[in-house]
Amino acid sequence: MSTRRKARRPNNLGGRPRLLSDEVEARLVNASRTGIAVELAAEMAGISRTSFLRWMSLGRAEIEAREAGEEPDEEAEEYAALYEKVRTARAHAAARAMANIRRVADGGIVTKVTTRRFRDSVTGEIVEETVEDRTSPDWRADAWYLERQHREHYGKDAVVAVEITGLGGPAGDDEQPVDLSALAERLDKTLFAVEYPPKLEDGSVVDAEVIDP
Repeated sequence: MSTRRKARRPNNLGGRPRLLSDEVEARLVNASRTGIAVELAAEMAGISRTSFLRWMSLGRAEIEAREAGEEPDEEAEEYAALYEKVRTARAHAAARAMANIRRVADGGIVTKVTTRRFRDSVTGEIVEETVEDRTSPDWRADAWYLERQHREHYGKDAVVAVEITGLGGPAGDDEQPVDLSALAERLDKTLFAVEYPPKLEDGSVVDAEVIDP
């Protein structure tokens, strides 16, 4: 039979009210629903960060123990309930924030609505026209999403492996590595020439160097 250390509740000494009260739990859940940091959620509930993290740790341990098939620990029930409520609240906050980021990336958010009334010159009737200003798609929101949700491929520390090879002979039977240093130098010269082409005395521009395939 598996054994598990019992959860220990905060002591109720000197007639003081229990620290994890229904009101404190409600404040923690409501604060977590906004997606703010743990420290701020604890401050809004009037408790210390240490207490909040300890309660969450006890609750997570109880949930994991139950999922592993152990019998529920009644003393840890309140911590397990808090952990589930806070975890769900933070997940909803993350989903809401991600939905907003996707909206910004896709564009089309209405920023201004203008309505005007005028008389149609042909029919003489009063016509009402509504014009909406919408945002353009923003690639930076997509970049933010990829960098955080697919960090292994698009994170700042991701390693991009690039292999550049060239055909060895006329028949293309063997691949020979390209001199990357020389290629980089030629690219630098070419791109610089394209952006800032030098001028001759007669005002003409020198053609940029072209890299042979």
